[in-house]
Amino acid sequence: MDQSKAIVIPATLYVVATPIGNLRDITLRALDVLAAVDVVAAEDTRTTKHLLARYAISKTLFALHRHNESALFAKIAGLLSQGKTVAIVTDAGTPAISDPGGLIVRFVREQGFKVVPIPGCNAAACALSVAGISNPHFLFYGFLPTSSGPRRRALANLKPHPYSLIFYEAPHRILECIGDMTEVFGRDRRITFARELTKVFETIHGCPLGEALAWLEADSDRRKGEFVLILSGAEPPKEAELSEQARSTLQLLMHELPLKQAVRLTAEISGESKNRLYSLALSLQPHSNS
Repeated sequence: MDQSKAIVIPATLYVVATPIGNLRDITLRALDVLAAVDVVAAEDTRTTKHLLARYAISKTLFALHRHNESALFAKIAGLLSQGKTVAIVTDAGTPAISDPGGLIVRFVREQGFKVVPIPGCNAAACALSVAGISNPHFLFYGFLPTSSGPRRRALANLKPHPYSLIFYEAPHRILECIGDMTEVFGRDRRITFARELTKVFETIHGCPLGEALAWLEADSDRRKGEFVLILSGAEPPKEAELSEQARSTLQLLMHELPLKQAVRLTAEISGESKNRLYSLALSLQPHSNS
C-alpha cells in the first residue's frame, strides 16, 4: 500500500492538527484526510472554512466547542456507526491540547471505534524549540486560572518543580499573569515570550522575569496576540556542606582506623550521610598517610 497518500478508514475518527498561523504549515496527510472524510467537526466553522477554501476542499462542517462537546456524543457515534468518517479540528494546533476534543476522543474510544491522530502543529512544541532551553524536561500546564488568587496558588504549587514550565496566555491577561509570576517566582528565573507564532508579527523574546513587565509595557504591540510562556525551572537545591565537627572527627579517626571503619563511626557520631563522608574520606586518604 502506498503510505505517501492517506486513506481514510470507515467508522473512524481522525484528530487532525491544523496550522497555528501560517496556513502552509498544514501537512500533506492532513489535507488528504480532510478531503476524504465525510464530516469535519470544527471549533469555529468560519476558521475551518477559510483553511479548507485555501486548499479547494469543500466539506460538511458542524461546530465542536467546549460548551457543546458532550452534546455531540450521540451525533458523532451515530455517524461512525453508519460507517462514516469524521475529522475533528480546532482553530489552530492539535485538538484536545488546551482545546476541545478530549471528551469526544475518550467517548469514541470507549464505544469501540477507531481513533487516528494526524500530527502537525502545536504551539507549545513550536515555542520550546526556539526558546534555547537545555533542560530536556518540561511540564506543559496550558492556561492558568483567569483570576489572580487561584492563579497565584497554581503558580505556588509549580514553584518547586525543576522542569521548564510552559503556559498559554491571552493578551488581555498577560500583564496580570506576569505580575503574579514575578511575585511568586521572584525576579531571577528566565522567561521566554513566544507571541503570534508563525504569523507576520511573530516575536520570540527571552529575559529575566524581573525585566518582563518593563519589556511588555515598553510597546503596546508586544501585548497583542496569543502567548506561549516558557519559564525556567527551579534550581536544584545545593547539597548541604558536611559539618566541621564531622570533618574533624573523620580526619582523626582516619589516622587510627581503616577508612571504612572511620566512615562508619563518624556517621554514627555525627549523624551525617555515610555516602558523603565516604566521598570526603576518599579525597582525604592521600593526606592521612603522611
